[in-house]
Parts: sequence; C-alpha cells; structure tokens
Amino acid sequence: MFHKEGFKIIIISFILVAIVCLTADAFILIPWVVYCIQGLAILILLIILQFFRNPKRSVQFNHNQILAPVDGKVVVLEEIVENEYFKEKRKQVSIFMSPLNVHVTRYPASGVVEYSKYHPGKFLVAWHPKSSEENERTTIVLKTPKFGEILYRQIAGALARRIVNYAVKGDSALQGADAGFIKFGSRVDLFLPLDAVITVNLGQKVIGAKTVIATLKDTDE
Repeated sequence: MFHKEGFKIIIISFILVAIVCLTADAFILIPWVVYCIQGLAILILLIILQFFRNPKRSVQFNHNQILAPVDGKVVVLEEIVENEYFKEKRKQVSIFMSPLNVHVTRYPASGVVEYSKYHPGKFLVAWHPKSSEENERTTIVLKTPKFGEILYRQIAGALARRIVNYAVKGDSALQGADAGFIKFGSRVDLFLPLDAVITVNLGQKVIGAKTVIATLKDTDE
C-alpha cells in the first residue's frame, strides 16, 4: 500500500516510464541499449514505489509507552535544553531516516495536539547538530495522559524538500496513526520528560509505531 502523498508522483512516474520504454523500443535500433534504458527507467520507478510505501501496522495502545514516530536509526540520545516550546531540559531521542526507510510520521503517543508550528529554514544534512534548530521543520506538542507534554519535530535534510504535517492544534492524536510524511530522507527528534526511561540505544534501528522508545518509571503496564 502506498501513502497518499505519493499518488501524484507515482502516476506521473508510471506515465514517464511508459513513454521512455516505448520510445526506446521504437527509435533505438541496438537491442542492448534499449534494454539498458528500459531497465534503468523501471529501476527508478521501483525506487519511487518503495519510498512511498505505507505499511499498515497494528498498535498495542499503551499510555505508559512512547513509540517510535518513524522508521530509522537512533542517532542522538542526550539531555538538552529544548528552546522553542519547553525552554528547559528534556531527554532528546533523534531518529535518522535514509531514503530507503518508510517515511510516514506516526503519532508516538495518544493525546491532544497542544502546539503545531511550521518553520522555514536551511537544508543541512539531517545528522548535523544544528539541523534541529536551523533546518526547515515542524514542531508538534502532544499532551498525553501519563507523560504530560511531549514534543516531536519533523526536520528536513539535504534531500528532503517537503514536510507534510497533519497535526492541528486541538486535534485528538491516536498512538501509531498517520501524522505526516517527509519526502526523501530526514530526521525526527523526540523531546521527553526527564523522568522518562529511554529503552533504545544509540545506533539502534527502530520501527515506527512498533519500537518502544521510552516508558515510565516503576510501571509494569
């Protein structure tokens, strides 16, 4: 299944690939050149299709857990002052997405959207230390039943030139539900309370709506 954000690009790609394949077959007389051109066109189409895939994932709803908002690799685990909304120390977990990852953003917890803001900015590589504050990004704050307010930030990278955010202030957020999309590789930062227990390690690969990022202290649920 494909994400709705890719429908237009997928349709256009299908048309262009068909034109390229038919044109190569009609006007190029050297068979191996035709096969190379057609093979390359189909390969590009397959890459586009895999980028916009949107696998459906069943979620075990749990207010005592924060789930990964995206697929990718954990690249930052630290305590840092979050300057936009909280203006105080929080635990930061950053997940980097390569162009090969699923790029759907999913709500990490259930709650109410308290804050949602888009920021234009630069397109530094997503793992750059300043990308969280200087790149094009959206910041969303959810008020959750157990963790209080948590923040996640979609950040554009060197290739990502469009961030899609569905979270609107006042909306109800459902853990694991579709919250947006980032096109062509990027990063998502999570800012959690200092008493949250982080359950992932630096360099670990995580799966959106599946991998538990953090839990509460002294909870068995």
